Amino acid sequence: MTEAEENELRLFWHWGPMVSLILTLTVVTTTYIWWPVENHTRLSAHFGLYMLLYLLALYNFVMSVLMGPGLLPKHWQPKEPKDTRFLQYCHKCEGYKAPRAHHCRRCKRCVLKMDHHCPWINRCVGWANHAYFVYFLFFYLLGSIHSAVVLACGLYQFVSDNFMLQPKKFIILVQQNYLSVIMCVTCFCIALGTVLTMIKLLVIQMYAILTNCTDIEQWIWKKAQVRRYCSQQQLQPFVHPYHLGWYGNLGQVFNMDSQYRSRGIDWPMRANCDQYALTIEQLAQKADKRNRTRIYRCVKRATGSWLPLWSQGLMVTLCLPCTDDPRIVLEPNDLVRVTRIGSHWLFGERVLSELEERRKQPRPGALRGWFPRPCAVDITETSNCKDQSNKSNFKYE
Repeated sequence: MTEAEENELRLFWHWGPMVSLILTLTVVTTTYIWWPVENHTRLSAHFGLYMLLYLLALYNFVMSVLMGPGLLPKHWQPKEPKDTRFLQYCHKCEGYKAPRAHHCRRCKRCVLKMDHHCPWINRCVGWANHAYFVYFLFFYLLGSIHSAVVLACGLYQFVSDNFMLQPKKFIILVQQNYLSVIMCVTCFCIALGTVLTMIKLLVIQMYAILTNCTDIEQWIWKKAQVRRYCSQQQLQPFVHPYHLGWYGNLGQVFNMDSQYRSRGIDWPMRANCDQYALTIEQLAQKADKRNRTRIYRCVKRATGSWLPLWSQGLMVTLCLPCTDDPRIVLEPNDLVRVTRIGSHWLFGERVLSELEERRKQPRPGALRGWFPRPCAVDITETSNCKDQSNKSNFKYE
Protein backbone atom coordinates (compact mmCIF):
# COMPACT_ATOMS: atom_id res chain seq x y z
CA MET A 1 0.00 0.00 0.00
CA THR A 2 1.41 3.38 -1.01
CA GLU A 3 1.77 6.32 1.37
CA ALA A 4 -0.97 8.23 -0.49
CA GLU A 5 -3.40 5.31 -0.05
CA GLU A 6 -2.56 5.11 3.66
CA ASN A 7 -3.26 8.82 4.06
CA GLU A 8 -6.61 8.40 2.31
CA LEU A 9 -7.60 5.52 4.57
CA ARG A 10 -6.62 7.58 7.63
CA LEU A 11 -9.31 10.06 6.68
CA PHE A 12 -11.90 7.49 7.79
CA TRP A 13 -10.15 7.07 11.15
CA HIS A 14 -11.92 10.10 12.59
CA TRP A 15 -14.93 10.45 14.84
CA GLY A 16 -17.08 11.96 12.05
CA PRO A 17 -16.88 9.17 9.42
CA MET A 18 -16.78 6.48 12.12
CA VAL A 19 -19.94 7.73 13.86
CA SER A 20 -21.69 8.11 10.49
CA LEU A 21 -20.85 4.56 9.41
CA ILE A 22 -21.65 2.97 12.79
CA LEU A 23 -25.03 4.70 13.07
CA THR A 24 -25.89 3.79 9.49
CA LEU A 25 -24.94 0.14 10.02
CA THR A 26 -26.99 0.04 13.23
CA VAL A 27 -30.09 1.51 11.58
CA VAL A 28 -29.83 -0.74 8.52
CA THR A 29 -29.34 -3.88 10.65
CA THR A 30 -32.27 -3.03 12.92
CA THR A 31 -34.47 -2.26 9.93
CA TYR A 32 -33.55 -5.63 8.42
CA ILE A 33 -34.51 -7.40 11.66
CA TRP A 34 -37.88 -5.65 11.73
CA TRP A 35 -38.54 -6.13 8.02
CA PRO A 36 -41.83 -7.97 7.22
CA VAL A 37 -41.23 -11.73 7.14
CA GLU A 38 -43.69 -12.57 4.37
CA ASN A 39 -41.98 -14.15 1.37
CA HIS A 40 -43.33 -12.04 -1.47
CA THR A 41 -41.78 -10.79 -4.72
CA ARG A 42 -42.84 -7.21 -4.07
CA LEU A 43 -41.32 -7.29 -0.59
CA SER A 44 -38.06 -8.61 -2.03
CA ALA A 45 -38.02 -5.82 -4.61
CA HIS A 46 -38.86 -3.38 -1.84
CA PHE A 47 -35.90 -4.56 0.22
CA GLY A 48 -33.65 -4.44 -2.83
CA LEU A 49 -34.60 -0.80 -3.41
CA TYR A 50 -33.92 -0.06 0.26
CA MET A 51 -30.42 -1.54 0.09
CA LEU A 52 -29.74 0.21 -3.23
CA LEU A 53 -30.44 3.60 -1.65
CA TYR A 54 -27.93 2.98 1.12
CA LEU A 55 -25.34 1.55 -1.28
CA LEU A 56 -25.61 4.69 -3.43
CA ALA A 57 -25.34 6.83 -0.29
CA LEU A 58 -22.28 4.85 0.83
CA TYR A 59 -20.64 5.15 -2.59
CA ASN A 60 -21.05 8.92 -2.69
CA PHE A 61 -19.96 9.20 0.95
CA VAL A 62 -16.73 7.36 0.20
CA MET A 63 -16.15 9.37 -2.98
CA SER A 64 -16.70 12.63 -1.08
CA VAL A 65 -13.93 11.61 1.30
CA LEU A 66 -11.49 10.13 -1.21
CA MET A 67 -12.01 12.69 -3.96
CA GLY A 68 -11.61 15.63 -1.61
CA PRO A 69 -12.54 19.21 -2.40
CA GLY A 70 -9.59 19.94 -4.66
CA LEU A 71 -6.52 21.62 -3.19
CA LEU A 72 -4.80 24.68 -4.56
CA PRO A 73 -1.14 23.86 -5.28
CA LYS A 74 1.30 25.27 -2.78
CA HIS A 75 3.22 28.37 -3.91
CA TRP A 76 0.48 29.10 -6.45
CA GLN A 77 0.67 32.37 -8.38
CA PRO A 78 -1.54 33.84 -11.13
CA LYS A 79 -0.32 33.72 -14.71
CA GLU A 80 0.02 37.50 -14.78
CA PRO A 81 2.30 38.73 -11.94
CA LYS A 82 0.50 42.08 -11.89
CA ASP A 83 -2.70 40.31 -10.81
CA THR A 84 -1.19 39.46 -7.43
CA ARG A 85 -2.31 42.87 -6.12
CA PHE A 86 -5.91 41.65 -6.39
CA LEU A 87 -5.31 38.44 -4.41
CA GLN A 88 -4.79 37.51 -0.78
CA TYR A 89 -1.53 35.84 0.17
CA CYS A 90 -1.54 32.67 2.28
CA HIS A 91 1.66 32.34 4.29
CA LYS A 92 0.66 28.87 5.45
CA CYS A 93 0.72 27.58 1.86
CA GLU A 94 3.30 30.19 0.78
CA GLY A 95 1.28 31.25 -2.23
CA TYR A 96 -1.61 33.40 -3.38
CA LYS A 97 -5.22 32.35 -2.93
CA ALA A 98 -7.00 31.81 -6.24
CA PRO A 99 -10.48 33.32 -6.63
CA ARG A 100 -13.01 31.37 -4.51
CA ALA A 101 -10.20 29.52 -2.70
CA HIS A 102 -9.91 29.71 1.08
CA HIS A 103 -7.50 28.27 3.61
CA CYS A 104 -8.90 25.55 5.87
CA ARG A 105 -7.12 25.36 9.21
CA ARG A 106 -8.26 21.74 9.67
CA CYS A 107 -7.11 20.51 6.25
CA LYS A 108 -4.10 22.88 6.50
CA ARG A 109 -4.37 23.73 2.81
CA CYS A 110 -6.07 26.25 0.55
CA VAL A 111 -9.24 24.63 -0.82
CA LEU A 112 -10.72 25.33 -4.27
CA LYS A 113 -14.22 26.84 -4.10
CA MET A 114 -14.44 26.00 -0.43
CA ASP A 115 -18.00 25.77 0.90
CA HIS A 116 -17.41 24.43 4.40
CA HIS A 117 -15.48 21.82 6.34
CA CYS A 118 -17.74 18.87 7.09
CA PRO A 119 -16.73 16.84 10.17
CA TRP A 120 -18.91 13.89 9.07
CA ILE A 121 -16.72 13.25 6.04
CA ASN A 122 -13.59 14.69 7.67
CA ARG A 123 -12.97 16.77 4.54
CA CYS A 124 -13.90 20.11 3.12
CA VAL A 125 -16.75 20.34 0.64
CA GLY A 126 -15.49 22.16 -2.42
CA TRP A 127 -15.00 22.18 -6.16
CA ALA A 128 -14.11 18.50 -6.71
CA ASN A 129 -16.47 16.70 -4.31
CA HIS A 130 -19.47 19.04 -4.13
CA ALA A 131 -21.61 16.87 -6.44
CA TYR A 132 -20.71 13.67 -4.55
CA PHE A 133 -21.63 15.36 -1.27
CA VAL A 134 -25.04 16.46 -2.57
CA TYR A 135 -25.74 12.97 -3.97
CA PHE A 136 -24.78 11.52 -0.59
CA LEU A 137 -27.25 13.81 1.19
CA PHE A 138 -30.00 12.95 -1.30
CA PHE A 139 -29.68 9.15 -1.19
CA TYR A 140 -29.07 9.12 2.56
CA LEU A 141 -32.26 11.16 3.01
CA LEU A 142 -34.29 8.65 0.96
CA GLY A 143 -32.76 5.71 2.83
CA SER A 144 -33.48 7.31 6.21
CA ILE A 145 -37.10 7.99 5.24
CA HIS A 146 -37.38 4.36 4.17
CA SER A 147 -35.93 3.15 7.48
CA ALA A 148 -38.17 5.42 9.56
CA VAL A 149 -41.31 4.19 7.77
CA VAL A 150 -40.41 0.49 8.05
CA LEU A 151 -39.46 0.78 11.73
CA ALA A 152 -42.60 2.79 12.56
CA CYS A 153 -44.83 0.26 10.80
CA GLY A 154 -43.06 -2.67 12.44
CA LEU A 155 -43.31 -1.14 15.89
CA TYR A 156 -46.97 -0.28 15.39
CA GLN A 157 -47.72 -3.84 14.23
CA PHE A 158 -45.85 -5.28 17.21
CA VAL A 159 -47.73 -3.13 19.72
CA SER A 160 -51.14 -3.62 18.11
CA ASP A 161 -50.75 -7.40 17.84
CA ASN A 162 -49.32 -7.99 21.30
CA PHE A 163 -50.77 -5.22 23.41
CA MET A 164 -54.10 -4.07 22.00
CA LEU A 165 -55.33 -7.51 20.99
CA GLN A 166 -53.58 -9.64 23.60
CA PRO A 167 -52.77 -7.43 26.60
CA LYS A 168 -51.95 -10.33 28.92
CA LYS A 169 -49.11 -11.51 26.69
CA PHE A 170 -47.56 -8.08 26.18
CA ILE A 171 -45.33 -8.12 29.28
CA ILE A 172 -43.97 -11.58 28.50
CA LEU A 173 -43.21 -10.69 24.87
CA VAL A 174 -41.49 -7.43 25.82
CA GLN A 175 -39.36 -9.23 28.39
CA GLN A 176 -38.28 -11.69 25.76
CA ASN A 177 -37.61 -9.04 23.08
CA TYR A 178 -36.85 -5.93 25.10
CA LEU A 179 -33.52 -5.32 23.39
CA SER A 180 -35.08 -5.55 19.93
CA VAL A 181 -37.87 -3.14 20.91
CA ILE A 182 -35.42 -0.66 22.44
CA MET A 183 -33.24 -0.85 19.33
CA CYS A 184 -36.29 -0.31 17.13
CA VAL A 185 -37.35 2.82 19.03
CA THR A 186 -33.77 4.13 19.17
CA CYS A 187 -33.11 3.58 15.48
CA PHE A 188 -36.46 5.13 14.57
CA CYS A 189 -35.46 8.27 16.49
CA ILE A 190 -32.04 8.26 14.79
CA ALA A 191 -33.63 7.83 11.35
CA LEU A 192 -36.18 10.57 12.01
CA GLY A 193 -33.50 12.95 13.28
CA THR A 194 -31.38 12.11 10.24
CA VAL A 195 -34.30 12.89 7.92
CA LEU A 196 -34.75 16.34 9.44
CA THR A 197 -31.00 17.01 9.35
CA MET A 198 -30.61 15.83 5.75
CA ILE A 199 -33.55 17.98 4.62
CA LYS A 200 -31.97 21.05 6.18
CA LEU A 201 -28.52 20.33 4.73
CA LEU A 202 -29.92 19.51 1.30
CA VAL A 203 -31.91 22.76 1.21
CA ILE A 204 -28.80 24.73 2.20
CA GLN A 205 -26.68 23.00 -0.44
CA MET A 206 -29.26 23.38 -3.21
CA TYR A 207 -29.59 27.09 -2.41
CA ALA A 208 -25.80 27.43 -2.61
CA ILE A 209 -25.76 25.56 -5.94
CA LEU A 210 -28.68 27.41 -7.55
CA THR A 211 -27.18 30.78 -6.60
CA ASN A 212 -23.60 29.60 -7.29
CA CYS A 213 -22.65 31.15 -3.97
CA THR A 214 -20.87 29.02 -1.37
CA ASP A 215 -21.47 29.35 2.35
CA ILE A 216 -18.33 31.48 2.71
CA GLU A 217 -19.27 33.65 -0.27
CA GLN A 218 -22.72 34.25 1.19
CA TRP A 219 -21.00 35.61 4.31
CA ILE A 220 -18.76 37.82 2.15
CA TRP A 221 -21.82 39.08 0.27
CA LYS A 222 -23.61 39.96 3.52
CA LYS A 223 -20.57 41.85 4.79
CA ALA A 224 -20.37 43.65 1.45
CA GLN A 225 -23.93 44.92 1.91
CA VAL A 226 -23.18 46.07 5.46
CA ARG A 227 -19.96 47.76 4.33
CA ARG A 228 -21.83 49.77 1.71
CA TYR A 229 -24.60 50.64 4.14
CA CYS A 230 -22.16 51.92 6.78
CA SER A 231 -19.67 53.57 4.42
CA GLN A 232 -19.55 57.36 4.29
CA GLN A 233 -18.53 57.12 0.64
CA GLN A 234 -20.80 56.21 -2.26
CA LEU A 235 -19.71 52.69 -3.21
CA GLN A 236 -20.83 50.70 -6.22
CA PRO A 237 -23.35 47.95 -5.38
CA PHE A 238 -21.68 44.57 -5.01
CA VAL A 239 -22.84 42.01 -7.57
CA HIS A 240 -21.98 38.35 -7.11
CA PRO A 241 -19.83 37.68 -10.20
CA TYR A 242 -20.45 33.92 -10.52
CA HIS A 243 -24.24 33.85 -10.80
CA LEU A 244 -24.94 32.37 -14.27
CA GLY A 245 -28.65 31.59 -13.94
CA TRP A 246 -30.07 28.43 -12.44
CA TYR A 247 -29.06 26.14 -15.33
CA GLY A 248 -25.54 27.51 -15.53
CA ASN A 249 -25.16 27.31 -11.77
CA LEU A 250 -26.25 23.66 -11.76
CA GLY A 251 -23.79 22.99 -14.56
CA GLN A 252 -20.95 24.31 -12.39
CA VAL A 253 -21.47 21.48 -9.89
CA PHE A 254 -22.95 18.64 -11.94
CA ASN A 255 -21.00 19.29 -15.18
CA MET A 256 -24.12 19.28 -17.36
CA ASP A 257 -22.56 21.45 -20.05
CA SER A 258 -18.90 21.86 -20.98
CA GLN A 259 -19.18 25.66 -21.16
CA TYR A 260 -19.95 25.79 -17.44
CA ARG A 261 -17.16 23.50 -16.30
CA SER A 262 -14.18 24.83 -14.42
CA ARG A 263 -10.72 23.67 -13.36
CA GLY A 264 -11.32 25.13 -9.93
CA ILE A 265 -9.24 28.25 -10.56
CA ASP A 266 -10.70 29.99 -13.63
CA TRP A 267 -14.47 30.46 -13.46
CA PRO A 268 -17.11 31.54 -15.98
CA MET A 269 -18.30 35.03 -15.08
CA ARG A 270 -21.56 36.87 -15.50
CA ALA A 271 -21.55 39.81 -17.92
CA ASN A 272 -19.79 43.03 -16.90
CA CYS A 273 -18.03 41.42 -13.94
CA ASP A 274 -14.31 41.28 -13.30
CA GLN A 275 -12.76 37.91 -12.45
CA TYR A 276 -11.24 39.45 -9.32
CA ALA A 277 -14.41 41.23 -8.15
CA LEU A 278 -14.83 38.89 -5.19
CA THR A 279 -11.19 38.96 -4.11
CA ILE A 280 -11.07 42.77 -4.37
CA GLU A 281 -14.10 42.95 -2.08
CA GLN A 282 -12.40 40.56 0.34
CA LEU A 283 -9.29 42.77 0.45
CA ALA A 284 -11.45 45.83 1.12
CA GLN A 285 -13.24 44.02 3.95
CA LYS A 286 -9.89 42.97 5.43
CA ALA A 287 -8.71 46.58 5.34
CA ASP A 288 -11.88 47.76 7.10
CA LYS A 289 -11.42 45.04 9.68
CA ARG A 290 -7.86 46.17 10.40
CA ASN A 291 -9.07 49.76 10.79
CA ARG A 292 -11.57 48.64 13.43
CA THR A 293 -9.03 46.54 15.31
CA ARG A 294 -8.53 47.24 19.01
CA ILE A 295 -5.15 46.68 20.64
CA TYR A 296 -5.12 44.78 23.93
CA ARG A 297 -2.23 44.05 26.28
CA CYS A 298 -2.20 40.84 28.28
CA VAL A 299 -2.08 41.48 32.03
CA LYS A 300 -2.87 37.94 33.20
CA ARG A 301 -1.78 34.69 31.63
CA ALA A 302 -4.36 32.99 29.39
CA THR A 303 -3.91 29.23 29.51
CA GLY A 304 -5.68 28.43 26.24
CA SER A 305 -8.10 26.17 28.10
CA TRP A 306 -11.61 25.67 26.75
CA LEU A 307 -12.97 25.51 30.33
CA PRO A 308 -10.83 27.91 32.39
CA LEU A 309 -12.82 27.42 35.59
CA TRP A 310 -9.91 27.57 38.05
CA SER A 311 -8.03 30.42 36.39
CA GLN A 312 -10.91 32.66 35.24
CA GLY A 313 -13.94 31.80 37.32
CA LEU A 314 -17.44 30.47 36.80
CA MET A 315 -18.95 33.21 34.57
CA VAL A 316 -16.16 33.07 32.00
CA THR A 317 -16.48 29.28 31.89
CA LEU A 318 -20.25 29.33 31.49
CA CYS A 319 -20.31 32.11 28.85
CA LEU A 320 -18.22 30.28 26.27
CA PRO A 321 -18.25 31.48 22.63
CA CYS A 322 -20.39 29.14 20.53
CA THR A 323 -17.65 28.31 18.04
CA ASP A 324 -14.88 25.77 17.58
CA ASP A 325 -12.25 28.44 16.90
CA PRO A 326 -8.97 27.88 18.79
CA ARG A 327 -8.22 29.26 22.24
CA ILE A 328 -4.88 31.05 22.32
CA VAL A 329 -2.21 31.09 25.04
CA LEU A 330 -1.09 34.54 26.16
CA GLU A 331 1.73 35.64 28.43
CA PRO A 332 1.82 38.96 30.32
CA ASN A 333 2.71 41.94 28.07
CA ASP A 334 1.68 40.12 24.89
CA LEU A 335 -0.15 42.38 22.44
CA VAL A 336 -3.30 41.18 20.68
CA ARG A 337 -5.20 42.68 17.76
CA VAL A 338 -8.82 42.15 18.82
CA THR A 339 -11.55 42.06 16.16
CA ARG A 340 -14.46 40.52 18.10
CA ILE A 341 -15.49 41.62 21.57
CA GLY A 342 -17.82 39.68 23.83
CA SER A 343 -18.89 40.18 27.40
CA HIS A 344 -16.48 37.54 28.72
CA TRP A 345 -14.33 36.54 25.72
CA LEU A 346 -12.29 38.35 23.07
CA PHE A 347 -11.21 37.13 19.64
CA GLY A 348 -7.95 38.37 18.21
CA GLU A 349 -4.52 37.70 16.80
CA ARG A 350 -1.39 37.80 18.89
CA VAL A 351 1.30 40.20 17.70
CA LEU A 352 4.67 38.53 17.31
CA SER A 353 7.45 39.67 19.59
CA GLU A 354 10.69 41.09 18.19
CA LEU A 355 12.48 37.82 18.97
CA GLU A 356 9.85 35.78 17.11
CA GLU A 357 10.05 38.09 14.11
CA ARG A 358 13.83 37.83 13.97
CA ARG A 359 13.67 34.05 14.14
CA LYS A 360 10.70 33.93 11.73
CA GLN A 361 9.16 31.35 14.02
CA PRO A 362 6.28 32.00 16.43
CA ARG A 363 6.10 30.10 19.68
CA PRO A 364 3.94 26.93 19.69
CA GLY A 365 0.20 27.34 19.72
CA ALA A 366 -2.44 29.16 17.71
CA LEU A 367 -1.92 32.85 16.91
CA ARG A 368 -5.59 33.61 16.29
CA GLY A 369 -8.43 32.63 18.55
CA TRP A 370 -10.45 33.37 21.67
CA PHE A 371 -9.13 34.27 25.10
CA PRO A 372 -10.83 35.38 28.36
CA ARG A 373 -11.54 39.10 28.52
CA PRO A 374 -10.22 39.56 32.10
CA CYS A 375 -6.75 38.57 30.84
CA ALA A 376 -6.18 41.77 28.83
CA VAL A 377 -6.86 45.50 28.84
CA ASP A 378 -7.57 47.85 25.93
CA ILE A 379 -4.60 50.11 25.18
CA THR A 380 -5.65 51.32 21.73
CA GLU A 381 -5.63 54.97 22.74
CA THR A 382 -2.11 54.84 24.19
CA SER A 383 0.21 56.35 21.61
CA ASN A 384 3.26 54.51 22.87
CA CYS A 385 1.53 51.15 22.46
CA LYS A 386 0.21 52.14 19.06
CA ASP A 387 3.77 52.22 17.76
CA GLN A 388 4.40 48.73 19.06
CA SER A 389 1.19 47.42 17.58
CA ASN A 390 2.30 48.33 14.07
CA LYS A 391 4.30 45.11 14.04
CA SER A 392 1.49 43.20 12.40
CA ASN A 393 1.69 39.46 11.95
CA PHE A 394 -1.18 39.04 9.48
CA LYS A 395 1.26 37.16 7.30
CA TYR A 396 0.85 34.14 9.59
CA GLU A 397 -2.88 33.77 8.87
